[in-house]
Amino acid sequence: MKRLLLVALVALAAAASASAAPLPSADTPNLTSVLFPQLLLPPAQPQQLSFDQLLPIWQGAGQAYGVPWSVLAAINKVESGFGQNMGPSSAGAIGWMQFMPDTWARWGTDANGDGVADPWNAEDAIYSAARYLAATGGASDISGAVFAYNHAQWYVDEVLQLAQQYDSGGTAFATTLDTAQQQLDQARQAVLAANGRLLAAEAVLMRLESREERLMTTAQKAAGFSDRLAAQKAATLLDYRVQAAEGEVDARRVELRTAQDALTAARDQTVGTAFTPGAGAVLGSPTYSGGYVFPVAGGPGLVHVGHTHHDYPAADIAAPEGTQLYALADGTVTGAWPGGNGNCGIGFTIATVDGLTWTYCHLSYLEPAVSAGAALTAGQPVGLVGHTGHAEGPHLHLQLHPATGYPQDEAWFQSFAGTAFSWTDSVQSNAAPDNVFAVVGAAPSTVESGSPRGLESASAPGPVVYFTASGA
Repeated sequence: MKRLLLVALVALAAAASASAAPLPSADTPNLTSVLFPQLLLPPAQPQQLSFDQLLPIWQGAGQAYGVPWSVLAAINKVESGFGQNMGPSSAGAIGWMQFMPDTWARWGTDANGDGVADPWNAEDAIYSAARYLAATGGASDISGAVFAYNHAQWYVDEVLQLAQQYDSGGTAFATTLDTAQQQLDQARQAVLAANGRLLAAEAVLMRLESREERLMTTAQKAAGFSDRLAAQKAATLLDYRVQAAEGEVDARRVELRTAQDALTAARDQTVGTAFTPGAGAVLGSPTYSGGYVFPVAGGPGLVHVGHTHHDYPAADIAAPEGTQLYALADGTVTGAWPGGNGNCGIGFTIATVDGLTWTYCHLSYLEPAVSAGAALTAGQPVGLVGHTGHAEGPHLHLQLHPATGYPQDEAWFQSFAGTAFSWTDSVQSNAAPDNVFAVVGAAPSTVESGSPRGLESASAPGPVVYFTASGA
Protein backbone atom coordinates (compact mmCIF):
# COMPACT_ATOMS: atom_id res chain seq x y z
CA MET A 1 0.00 0.00 0.00
CA LYS A 2 2.81 2.40 0.89
CA ARG A 3 4.50 1.67 -2.44
CA LEU A 4 1.32 2.38 -4.39
CA LEU A 5 0.72 5.65 -2.56
CA LEU A 6 4.25 6.77 -3.30
CA VAL A 7 4.40 5.72 -6.92
CA ALA A 8 0.96 7.09 -7.75
CA LEU A 9 2.66 10.45 -8.16
CA VAL A 10 4.28 9.06 -11.30
CA ALA A 11 0.97 9.54 -13.06
CA LEU A 12 1.73 13.27 -13.07
CA ALA A 13 4.77 12.55 -15.21
CA ALA A 14 2.86 10.47 -17.76
CA ALA A 15 0.70 11.70 -20.59
CA ALA A 16 -2.18 9.50 -19.45
CA SER A 17 -3.23 9.82 -15.85
CA ALA A 18 -6.87 8.77 -15.65
CA SER A 19 -8.94 5.85 -16.83
CA ALA A 20 -11.05 8.07 -19.04
CA ALA A 21 -8.05 9.62 -20.76
CA PRO A 22 -6.95 8.31 -24.17
CA LEU A 23 -3.69 6.48 -24.57
CA PRO A 24 -0.72 8.81 -24.99
CA SER A 25 0.58 9.40 -28.48
CA ALA A 26 3.69 7.72 -29.81
CA ASP A 27 4.65 10.98 -31.52
CA THR A 28 6.15 12.57 -28.41
CA PRO A 29 7.48 11.24 -25.11
CA ASN A 30 6.11 12.20 -21.71
CA LEU A 31 6.44 15.86 -20.80
CA THR A 32 8.83 15.16 -17.92
CA SER A 33 11.52 12.58 -17.38
CA VAL A 34 11.00 12.39 -13.61
CA LEU A 35 10.93 8.80 -12.31
CA PHE A 36 10.12 8.17 -8.69
CA PRO A 37 12.64 5.73 -7.15
CA GLN A 38 9.92 3.49 -5.73
CA LEU A 39 9.18 2.26 -9.25
CA LEU A 40 12.65 0.79 -9.48
CA LEU A 41 11.79 -1.78 -6.83
CA PRO A 42 9.82 -4.92 -7.70
CA PRO A 43 6.53 -5.47 -5.86
CA ALA A 44 6.40 -7.96 -3.01
CA GLN A 45 4.13 -10.21 -5.09
CA PRO A 46 5.00 -9.84 -8.80
CA GLN A 47 2.15 -10.25 -11.26
CA GLN A 48 2.10 -13.61 -13.05
CA LEU A 49 0.05 -14.22 -16.21
CA SER A 50 -0.24 -17.10 -18.67
CA PHE A 51 0.18 -16.84 -22.43
CA ASP A 52 -3.60 -16.89 -22.90
CA GLN A 53 -4.00 -14.10 -20.34
CA LEU A 54 -1.27 -12.03 -22.01
CA LEU A 55 -2.54 -12.57 -25.56
CA PRO A 56 -5.37 -9.97 -25.42
CA ILE A 57 -2.96 -7.46 -23.87
CA TRP A 58 -0.42 -7.91 -26.69
CA GLN A 59 -3.18 -7.75 -29.26
CA GLY A 60 -4.76 -4.65 -27.74
CA ALA A 61 -1.43 -2.84 -27.48
CA GLY A 62 -0.48 -3.82 -31.01
CA GLN A 63 -3.76 -2.58 -32.40
CA ALA A 64 -3.57 0.66 -30.40
CA TYR A 65 -0.11 1.58 -31.69
CA GLY A 66 -0.04 -0.15 -35.06
CA VAL A 67 2.64 -2.76 -34.34
CA PRO A 68 2.41 -6.59 -34.61
CA TRP A 69 1.19 -8.22 -31.41
CA SER A 70 3.50 -11.16 -32.04
CA VAL A 71 6.55 -8.89 -31.85
CA LEU A 72 5.37 -7.65 -28.46
CA ALA A 73 4.96 -11.28 -27.37
CA ALA A 74 8.47 -12.16 -28.60
CA ILE A 75 10.05 -9.18 -26.83
CA ASN A 76 8.15 -10.13 -23.68
CA LYS A 77 9.53 -13.67 -23.93
CA VAL A 78 13.12 -12.65 -24.64
CA GLU A 79 13.23 -9.90 -22.04
CA SER A 80 11.50 -11.43 -19.02
CA GLY A 81 10.27 -14.90 -19.96
CA PHE A 82 6.67 -13.65 -19.77
CA GLY A 83 7.27 -12.11 -16.36
CA GLN A 84 9.35 -14.90 -14.84
CA ASN A 85 12.53 -12.81 -14.64
CA MET A 86 11.70 -9.13 -14.31
CA GLY A 87 14.90 -7.93 -12.71
CA PRO A 88 16.20 -5.44 -12.02
CA SER A 89 18.79 -6.81 -14.43
CA SER A 90 22.52 -6.25 -14.00
CA ALA A 91 22.12 -3.27 -16.33
CA GLY A 92 19.23 -1.88 -14.29
CA ALA A 93 16.40 -2.84 -16.66
CA ILE A 94 13.08 -3.40 -14.91
CA GLY A 95 9.69 -4.98 -15.31
CA TRP A 96 7.76 -7.05 -17.81
CA MET A 97 9.45 -5.55 -20.87
CA GLN A 98 12.80 -4.66 -19.26
CA PHE A 99 12.81 -0.91 -19.74
CA MET A 100 15.75 1.12 -18.58
CA PRO A 101 14.45 3.61 -15.95
CA ASP A 102 15.20 6.75 -17.97
CA THR A 103 13.39 5.30 -20.99
CA TRP A 104 10.42 4.33 -18.87
CA ALA A 105 10.24 7.88 -17.49
CA ARG A 106 9.86 9.17 -21.06
CA TRP A 107 7.64 6.46 -22.56
CA GLY A 108 5.97 4.76 -19.59
CA THR A 109 2.20 4.51 -20.06
CA ASP A 110 -0.68 4.06 -17.64
CA ALA A 111 -2.57 1.65 -19.87
CA ASN A 112 -4.89 0.17 -17.26
CA GLY A 113 -6.03 3.57 -16.01
CA ASP A 114 -5.19 3.08 -12.34
CA GLY A 115 -3.26 6.35 -12.19
CA VAL A 116 0.18 4.71 -12.13
CA ALA A 117 2.50 4.02 -15.07
CA ASP A 118 4.05 0.89 -13.56
CA PRO A 119 6.72 -1.18 -15.38
CA TRP A 120 5.91 -4.13 -13.11
CA ASN A 121 2.35 -4.23 -14.42
CA ALA A 122 1.98 -6.30 -17.59
CA GLU A 123 -0.59 -4.06 -19.25
CA ASP A 124 1.32 -0.84 -18.58
CA ALA A 125 4.64 -2.36 -19.67
CA ILE A 126 3.35 -3.97 -22.87
CA TYR A 127 1.46 -0.87 -24.01
CA SER A 128 4.58 1.19 -23.24
CA ALA A 129 6.67 -1.14 -25.40
CA ALA A 130 4.15 -0.83 -28.22
CA ARG A 131 4.25 2.95 -27.88
CA TYR A 132 8.04 2.93 -28.00
CA LEU A 133 8.11 0.67 -31.06
CA ALA A 134 5.61 2.94 -32.79
CA ALA A 135 7.69 6.00 -31.88
CA THR A 136 10.71 4.40 -33.55
CA GLY A 137 8.87 3.57 -36.78
CA GLY A 138 7.35 0.20 -35.95
CA ALA A 139 4.25 0.76 -38.05
CA SER A 140 6.29 0.81 -41.27
CA ASP A 141 9.64 -0.79 -40.29
CA ILE A 142 9.25 -3.25 -37.44
CA SER A 143 12.79 -4.58 -37.88
CA GLY A 144 14.23 -1.09 -37.41
CA ALA A 145 11.98 -0.48 -34.41
CA VAL A 146 13.13 -3.69 -32.72
CA PHE A 147 16.71 -2.63 -33.39
CA ALA A 148 15.92 0.67 -31.65
CA TYR A 149 14.59 -1.34 -28.70
CA ASN A 150 17.94 -3.11 -28.42
CA HIS A 151 20.74 -2.07 -30.75
CA ALA A 152 21.93 -5.55 -31.73
CA GLN A 153 21.18 -7.50 -34.89
CA TRP A 154 21.13 -10.83 -33.04
CA TYR A 155 18.33 -9.42 -30.90
CA VAL A 156 16.32 -8.37 -33.95
CA ASP A 157 16.75 -11.81 -35.52
CA GLU A 158 15.73 -13.67 -32.36
CA VAL A 159 12.68 -11.49 -31.74
CA LEU A 160 11.40 -11.64 -35.31
CA GLN A 161 11.94 -15.41 -35.53
CA LEU A 162 10.00 -15.93 -32.32
CA ALA A 163 7.30 -13.53 -33.51
CA GLN A 164 6.84 -15.60 -36.66
CA GLN A 165 6.36 -18.73 -34.53
CA TYR A 166 3.80 -17.00 -32.30
CA ASP A 167 1.98 -15.77 -35.41
CA SER A 168 1.68 -19.26 -36.87
CA GLY A 169 1.60 -21.42 -33.74
CA GLY A 170 0.02 -19.19 -31.11
CA THR A 171 -0.74 -20.82 -27.78
CA ALA A 172 0.31 -24.27 -28.96
CA PHE A 173 3.82 -23.13 -29.85
CA ALA A 174 4.14 -21.02 -26.70
CA THR A 175 3.11 -23.96 -24.52
CA THR A 176 5.49 -26.33 -26.28
CA LEU A 177 8.42 -23.91 -25.97
CA ASP A 178 7.72 -23.05 -22.33
CA THR A 179 7.30 -26.70 -21.38
CA ALA A 180 10.56 -27.64 -23.10
CA GLN A 181 12.39 -24.76 -21.44
CA GLN A 182 11.06 -25.64 -18.00
CA GLN A 183 11.93 -29.31 -18.42
CA LEU A 184 15.51 -28.52 -19.42
CA ASP A 185 16.00 -25.87 -16.74
CA GLN A 186 14.61 -28.08 -14.00
CA ALA A 187 16.67 -31.07 -15.15
CA ARG A 188 19.89 -29.03 -15.25
CA GLN A 189 19.24 -27.57 -11.82
CA ALA A 190 18.53 -31.05 -10.44
CA VAL A 191 21.88 -32.27 -11.82
CA LEU A 192 23.65 -29.25 -10.33
CA ALA A 193 22.11 -29.85 -6.92
CA ALA A 194 22.76 -33.60 -6.98
CA ASN A 195 26.36 -33.16 -8.10
CA GLY A 196 26.94 -30.58 -5.37
CA ARG A 197 25.63 -32.97 -2.73
CA LEU A 198 27.81 -35.77 -4.07
CA LEU A 199 30.94 -33.62 -4.00
CA ALA A 200 30.14 -32.53 -0.43
CA ALA A 201 29.59 -36.15 0.66
CA GLU A 202 32.86 -37.23 -0.98
CA ALA A 203 34.71 -34.43 0.82
CA VAL A 204 33.33 -35.60 4.20
CA LEU A 205 34.34 -39.19 3.44
CA MET A 206 37.86 -38.16 2.45
CA ARG A 207 38.33 -36.20 5.69
CA LEU A 208 37.12 -39.13 7.79
CA GLU A 209 39.30 -41.63 5.92
CA SER A 210 42.30 -39.36 6.40
CA ARG A 211 41.65 -39.15 10.17
CA GLU A 212 41.20 -42.92 10.38
CA GLU A 213 44.48 -43.47 8.57
CA ARG A 214 46.29 -41.14 10.96
CA LEU A 215 44.85 -42.97 13.97
CA MET A 216 45.92 -46.35 12.58
CA THR A 217 49.43 -45.00 11.97
CA THR A 218 49.53 -43.71 15.56
CA ALA A 219 48.44 -47.13 16.83
CA GLN A 220 51.16 -48.87 14.88
CA LYS A 221 53.85 -46.52 16.14
CA ALA A 222 52.70 -46.32 19.75
CA ALA A 223 55.36 -47.55 22.15
CA GLY A 224 53.03 -48.39 25.02
CA PHE A 225 50.28 -50.99 24.97
CA SER A 226 47.68 -48.64 26.45
CA ASP A 227 48.47 -45.92 23.89
CA ARG A 228 48.21 -48.41 21.05
CA LEU A 229 44.93 -49.77 22.41
CA ALA A 230 43.46 -46.25 22.76
CA ALA A 231 44.39 -45.34 19.19
CA GLN A 232 42.94 -48.59 17.85
CA LYS A 233 39.73 -48.01 19.78
CA ALA A 234 39.42 -44.47 18.40
CA ALA A 235 40.06 -45.76 14.87
CA THR A 236 37.41 -48.46 15.30
CA LEU A 237 34.84 -45.93 16.49
CA LEU A 238 35.73 -43.63 13.61
CA ASP A 239 35.30 -46.52 11.18
CA TYR A 240 31.57 -46.55 11.93
CA ARG A 241 31.41 -42.93 10.76
CA VAL A 242 33.45 -43.83 7.68
CA GLN A 243 30.99 -46.57 6.78
CA ALA A 244 28.08 -44.18 7.23
CA ALA A 245 29.84 -41.64 5.02
CA GLU A 246 30.43 -44.32 2.38
CA GLY A 247 26.72 -45.07 2.43
CA GLU A 248 25.95 -41.38 2.00
CA VAL A 249 28.29 -41.17 -1.01
CA ASP A 250 26.65 -44.22 -2.58
CA ALA A 251 23.21 -42.69 -2.08
CA ARG A 252 24.31 -39.38 -3.59
CA ARG A 253 25.75 -41.21 -6.61
CA VAL A 254 22.43 -42.93 -7.18
CA GLU A 255 20.71 -39.56 -6.87
CA LEU A 256 23.06 -38.03 -9.43
CA ARG A 257 22.55 -40.89 -11.89
CA THR A 258 18.78 -40.42 -11.59
CA ALA A 259 19.15 -36.69 -12.27
CA GLN A 260 21.45 -37.40 -15.21
CA ASP A 261 18.91 -39.79 -16.73
CA ALA A 262 16.20 -37.14 -16.33
CA LEU A 263 18.38 -34.55 -18.07
CA THR A 264 19.06 -36.94 -20.95
CA ALA A 265 15.32 -37.60 -21.28
CA ALA A 266 14.55 -33.86 -21.25
CA ARG A 267 17.08 -33.29 -24.02
CA ASP A 268 15.59 -36.08 -26.11
CA GLN A 269 12.07 -34.74 -25.65
CA THR A 270 12.98 -31.20 -26.70
CA VAL A 271 15.07 -32.00 -29.79
CA GLY A 272 12.30 -31.16 -32.24
CA THR A 273 11.40 -27.88 -30.57
CA ALA A 274 15.07 -26.86 -30.34
CA PHE A 275 15.35 -26.78 -34.14
CA THR A 276 12.40 -24.39 -34.50
CA PRO A 277 13.66 -20.94 -35.62
CA GLY A 278 13.86 -18.64 -32.63
CA ALA A 279 13.70 -21.44 -30.06
CA GLY A 280 17.36 -22.44 -30.12
CA ALA A 281 18.67 -19.64 -27.91
CA VAL A 282 15.79 -20.08 -25.45
CA LEU A 283 16.52 -23.79 -25.08
CA GLY A 284 20.31 -23.46 -25.10
CA SER A 285 20.88 -25.34 -28.35
CA PRO A 286 24.40 -25.52 -29.81
CA THR A 287 25.41 -22.86 -32.34
CA TYR A 288 27.42 -24.16 -35.31
CA SER A 289 29.81 -22.40 -37.66
CA GLY A 290 31.83 -24.49 -40.05
CA GLY A 291 33.29 -27.39 -38.13
CA TYR A 292 33.04 -25.62 -34.78
CA VAL A 293 30.43 -25.12 -32.06
CA PHE A 294 30.55 -22.26 -29.60
CA PRO A 295 31.23 -23.96 -26.25
CA VAL A 296 28.66 -21.99 -24.21
CA ALA A 297 24.93 -21.98 -24.96
CA GLY A 298 22.44 -19.18 -24.40
CA GLY A 299 23.17 -16.69 -27.18
CA PRO A 300 24.56 -13.15 -27.15
CA GLY A 301 21.96 -11.90 -24.69
CA LEU A 302 23.36 -14.09 -21.91
CA VAL A 303 26.90 -14.99 -22.98
CA HIS A 304 29.65 -12.36 -22.86
CA VAL A 305 33.37 -12.39 -23.62
CA GLY A 306 36.16 -9.86 -23.28
CA HIS A 307 38.81 -9.53 -25.97
CA THR A 308 41.61 -10.19 -23.47
CA HIS A 309 42.26 -11.87 -20.13
CA HIS A 310 43.51 -10.20 -16.97
CA ASP A 311 46.97 -11.79 -16.96
CA TYR A 312 47.58 -14.28 -19.81
CA PRO A 313 46.02 -15.60 -23.05
CA ALA A 314 42.64 -17.13 -22.27
CA ALA A 315 38.93 -16.46 -22.70
CA ASP A 316 36.62 -16.03 -19.73
CA ILE A 317 33.15 -16.68 -21.18
CA ALA A 318 30.58 -15.36 -18.73
CA ALA A 319 27.16 -17.06 -18.55
CA PRO A 320 24.63 -17.92 -15.84
CA GLU A 321 25.33 -20.81 -13.46
CA GLY A 322 24.13 -24.08 -14.99
CA THR A 323 24.28 -22.93 -18.62
CA GLN A 324 24.88 -25.80 -21.03
CA LEU A 325 28.43 -26.36 -22.31
CA TYR A 326 29.36 -28.16 -25.53
CA ALA A 327 32.42 -29.70 -27.16
CA LEU A 328 33.75 -27.00 -29.48
CA ALA A 329 34.90 -29.50 -32.13
CA ASP A 330 35.42 -33.20 -32.78
CA GLY A 331 38.23 -34.52 -30.62
CA THR A 332 39.52 -36.79 -27.86
CA VAL A 333 39.51 -36.11 -24.14
CA THR A 334 43.08 -36.13 -22.83
CA GLY A 335 42.26 -35.50 -19.18
CA ALA A 336 39.20 -34.92 -17.01
CA TRP A 337 38.59 -33.66 -13.45
CA PRO A 338 34.97 -34.40 -12.46
CA GLY A 339 35.72 -33.69 -8.81
CA GLY A 340 37.86 -30.61 -9.37
CA ASN A 341 41.58 -29.97 -9.72
CA GLY A 342 43.30 -26.98 -8.13
CA ASN A 343 42.58 -23.56 -9.57
CA CYS A 344 40.83 -25.03 -12.60
CA GLY A 345 38.15 -26.72 -10.53
CA ILE A 346 35.98 -29.15 -12.46
CA GLY A 347 37.16 -29.37 -16.06
CA PHE A 348 38.84 -31.31 -18.84
CA THR A 349 41.13 -31.07 -21.85
CA ILE A 350 40.25 -32.05 -25.41
CA ALA A 351 42.60 -32.56 -28.35
CA THR A 352 40.61 -31.52 -31.40
CA VAL A 353 40.98 -32.87 -34.92
CA ASP A 354 42.65 -29.65 -36.09
CA GLY A 355 45.69 -30.47 -33.95
CA LEU A 356 44.94 -28.08 -31.08
CA THR A 357 44.30 -28.90 -27.42
CA TRP A 358 41.80 -26.96 -25.33
CA THR A 359 41.18 -26.74 -21.60
CA TYR A 360 37.75 -26.11 -20.02
CA CYS A 361 37.76 -24.90 -16.38
CA HIS A 362 35.36 -23.88 -13.57
CA LEU A 363 32.50 -26.21 -14.55
CA SER A 364 29.83 -26.95 -11.97
CA TYR A 365 29.30 -30.41 -13.44
CA LEU A 366 31.07 -32.67 -15.93
CA GLU A 367 29.12 -35.13 -18.09
CA PRO A 368 29.95 -38.81 -17.38
CA ALA A 369 30.88 -39.30 -21.05
CA VAL A 370 33.75 -36.82 -20.68
CA SER A 371 36.51 -39.12 -19.44
CA ALA A 372 40.12 -39.61 -20.45
CA GLY A 373 40.33 -41.26 -23.88
CA ALA A 374 36.69 -40.60 -24.81
CA ALA A 375 35.86 -39.33 -28.30
CA LEU A 376 33.63 -36.24 -28.43
CA THR A 377 31.76 -34.75 -31.35
CA ALA A 378 31.21 -31.05 -31.97
CA GLY A 379 28.07 -29.94 -30.13
CA GLN A 380 28.05 -32.85 -27.68
CA PRO A 381 27.06 -31.75 -24.13
CA VAL A 382 30.11 -31.79 -21.86
CA GLY A 383 28.92 -30.09 -18.68
CA LEU A 384 27.41 -27.01 -17.08
CA VAL A 385 28.81 -23.55 -16.35
CA GLY A 386 29.96 -22.98 -12.79
CA HIS A 387 32.61 -21.30 -10.69
CA THR A 388 34.55 -24.17 -9.11
CA GLY A 389 38.27 -23.74 -8.47
CA HIS A 390 39.59 -20.18 -8.44
CA ALA A 391 36.71 -18.23 -9.97
CA GLU A 392 34.87 -15.12 -8.85
CA GLY A 393 31.66 -15.82 -10.75
CA PRO A 394 30.08 -18.32 -13.15
CA HIS A 395 31.94 -18.58 -16.44
CA LEU A 396 33.84 -20.97 -18.67
CA HIS A 397 37.59 -20.45 -18.65
CA LEU A 398 38.77 -21.59 -22.08
CA GLN A 399 42.42 -21.69 -23.07
CA LEU A 400 44.72 -23.26 -25.59
CA HIS A 401 47.35 -25.78 -24.52
CA PRO A 402 49.97 -24.50 -24.49
CA ALA A 403 48.55 -20.98 -24.00
CA THR A 404 50.30 -19.47 -27.01
CA GLY A 405 47.45 -17.14 -27.99
CA TYR A 406 43.98 -15.91 -27.17
CA PRO A 407 41.07 -18.15 -28.15
CA GLN A 408 39.28 -14.90 -29.05
CA ASP A 409 41.78 -14.38 -31.88
CA GLU A 410 40.87 -17.66 -33.56
CA ALA A 411 38.81 -17.16 -36.73
CA TRP A 412 36.20 -19.73 -35.64
CA PHE A 413 35.73 -17.96 -32.29
CA GLN A 414 35.25 -14.57 -33.90
CA SER A 415 32.72 -16.01 -36.35
CA PHE A 416 30.33 -16.49 -33.42
CA ALA A 417 30.39 -12.83 -32.31
CA GLY A 418 26.86 -11.47 -32.36
CA THR A 419 25.26 -14.88 -32.84
CA ALA A 420 26.52 -16.96 -29.89
CA PHE A 421 28.03 -14.28 -27.64
CA SER A 422 28.50 -10.54 -27.20
CA TRP A 423 31.77 -8.71 -26.67
CA THR A 424 31.79 -6.94 -23.32
CA ASP A 425 34.73 -4.56 -23.77
CA SER A 426 33.89 -2.97 -27.12
CA VAL A 427 31.96 0.26 -27.61
CA GLN A 428 28.36 -0.70 -28.37
CA SER A 429 25.76 1.43 -30.09
CA ASN A 430 23.23 0.06 -27.61
CA ALA A 431 24.64 2.47 -25.07
CA ALA A 432 22.47 5.19 -26.63
CA PRO A 433 20.45 7.01 -23.95
CA ASP A 434 17.09 6.02 -25.42
CA ASN A 435 17.85 2.32 -25.62
CA VAL A 436 15.27 0.32 -23.71
CA PHE A 437 17.33 -2.71 -22.79
CA ALA A 438 21.10 -2.59 -22.35
CA VAL A 439 22.99 -5.82 -22.98
CA VAL A 440 25.29 -6.69 -20.07
CA GLY A 441 25.21 -9.66 -19.32
CA ALA A 442 35.79 -27.25 -3.82
CA ALA A 443 37.12 -29.80 -1.58
CA PRO A 444 39.87 -32.22 -2.72
CA SER A 445 38.62 -35.09 -4.82
CA THR A 446 39.74 -37.83 -7.17
CA VAL A 447 41.44 -36.69 -10.37
CA GLU A 448 41.40 -38.95 -13.40
CA SER A 449 44.60 -37.45 -14.69
CA GLY A 450 46.52 -34.35 -13.79
CA SER A 451 48.92 -32.84 -11.32
CA PRO A 452 47.78 -31.15 -8.09
CA ARG A 453 48.40 -27.69 -9.56
CA GLY A 454 48.71 -28.06 -13.20
CA LEU A 455 46.20 -30.00 -15.35
CA GLU A 456 48.69 -32.47 -16.76
CA SER A 457 47.83 -35.54 -18.81
CA ALA A 458 50.14 -38.32 -19.86
CA SER A 459 48.62 -38.30 -23.32
CA ALA A 460 48.84 -34.54 -23.68
CA PRO A 461 51.92 -32.93 -25.20
CA GLY A 462 52.85 -31.35 -21.87
CA PRO A 463 51.50 -29.77 -18.71
CA VAL A 464 48.68 -27.26 -18.99
CA VAL A 465 49.60 -24.68 -16.38
CA TYR A 466 46.63 -22.71 -15.16
CA PHE A 467 47.68 -19.32 -13.76
CA THR A 468 45.49 -16.97 -11.76
CA ALA A 469 45.85 -13.53 -10.29
CA SER A 470 42.73 -11.92 -8.84
CA GLY A 471 40.52 -14.60 -10.36
CA ALA A 472 39.97 -16.25 -13.71
